[in-house]
Amino acid sequence: MASNFLFSQSNFNKVLKPSDSLNKSRRNTVIITESVLASTTLISLHQLWYADYPRSSFKTLNDSGEWLQMDKMGHVFSSYQLSRLGVGALNWAGVKEKNQLIYGSALGLGFLTTVEVMDGFSKEWGFSWTDMAANAAGTGLYVGQQLLWKEQRITLKYSFHRTQFAKQRPNKLGNGLSEEFLKDYNGQTYWLSANINSFLKTETIPNWLNLAFGFGAEGMLTGEARDPLFLNQNRRRQFYLSLDVDLTKIKTKSNVMKTIFDVFNVIKVPFPAIELNDNGRVKWHPVYF
Repeated sequence: MASNFLFSQSNFNKVLKPSDSLNKSRRNTVIITESVLASTTLISLHQLWYADYPRSSFKTLNDSGEWLQMDKMGHVFSSYQLSRLGVGALNWAGVKEKNQLIYGSALGLGFLTTVEVMDGFSKEWGFSWTDMAANAAGTGLYVGQQLLWKEQRITLKYSFHRTQFAKQRPNKLGNGLSEEFLKDYNGQTYWLSANINSFLKTETIPNWLNLAFGFGAEGMLTGEARDPLFLNQNRRRQFYLSLDVDLTKIKTKSNVMKTIFDVFNVIKVPFPAIELNDNGRVKWHPVYF
């Protein structure tokens, strides 16, 4: 039994190891898988999100001031992570680095642009140029670092904690942890996590230690600050300074562990944090999620 497990683990390790040269079978698998997933997601999104609202002629809107820009940070994060995923998948298939960046990064930007166009034809929403700018920023952050440094020295990460605001408006901010995780902007924090040794090149600091700069907001029951139904919102932005762990810098020979670390590296590791908010107040968090 143990020998069978070790043999299976060894084979899995080989499968997860990136190819040194173009592997057409892997490349075709990546293309087909991404196409199916993207199509299925868009069809499901249309049925679950857009089907309940009437269609309209294509229109744009200016929503740059909503949710204290937390929704825009969500676009930056999504575009960055989808680009990272697309490039990583093509790297696994042994595609040339230049083509990885061109076609891999197009995954995030192309998918989110399609969603934005769907918004444009919905009477409830509209095509947002600021959303598109945020999408481009996320892709640009990934591609720019690959071109400049051949690595991601600064990664975009996410953390979440439950808040009292979702209970006050569960239909908008989520009912239950799984919905609040995506909908409650009050509990979301987006982080720029910079690997210290990638810049300082010192032996005194662990290679996996990062310095993280966070952005969040709270006090929001609606997107608009002057919504007549919610006039007493105490809306404020929050800025954080904390430490973090770059899981991809932890040394291991196991491709299974490398894959697991890469997947979970999107989440900011809980650490003590210093908060500065719009009101000029400084707050210490012994552990911040």
